[in-house]
Amino acid sequence: MSNTPNSGWYDRHVLPYVLDFACGLEPVRKQRQKVVPLAHGRVLEIGIGTGLNFAYYEKPKIEQIIGLDPALEMHRLARKRMKKAGMTAELVGLSAERIPFDEGTFDTVLVTYTLCSIADPVAALREMRRVLKPGARLIYCEHGLAPEPSVRRWQDRLTPAWSKLAGGCHLNRDIPALLSEAGLHSDDLQSRYLRGPRPLTYNYWGTAVRSS
Repeated sequence: MSNTPNSGWYDRHVLPYVLDFACGLEPVRKQRQKVVPLAHGRVLEIGIGTGLNFAYYEKPKIEQIIGLDPALEMHRLARKRMKKAGMTAELVGLSAERIPFDEGTFDTVLVTYTLCSIADPVAALREMRRVLKPGARLIYCEHGLAPEPSVRRWQDRLTPAWSKLAGGCHLNRDIPALLSEAGLHSDDLQSRYLRGPRPLTYNYWGTAVRSS
């Protein structure tokens, strides 16, 4: 974020609501509905944010949810949504580059609209890979690099300013390449534009396992 005198106030008091609104728009909600119900067993949700995914978990399939997010100012909204959904989760205020759990701990790792803002997404994905049980899947839904060169150029132009306003969000991250670099393979990857400005709305989603 910006190093201006007001940046801390913006991060604490404005940014949580900006992100909550943007990540809760109808096209994004529909994407969450596609992937979150796939979660089962012991779940680690990366970048749980304001808890927008609680509405889409299938409760009978869930043994435990641990939500990882360093933005402590988001946790209050997450707890409200957790209560409304009739669920419980442990919220951990840490970033995903160093996940504080043993190897092979989780049946599911869920990451939605989060890889865009993690400082080192490959390190974070490698950690997600590490804590998955053998054969378990990472479930992901992310926006990122568009296929057309003209849109990519706009993503590159907009990202420096956009990142300052949107909590470090990058518009131009190549999600399939990041998964591959982290040792993850996705055989069901899907992608398309959602409704809205093209530099902001190219989405990737699917599941991934450890590469053989």
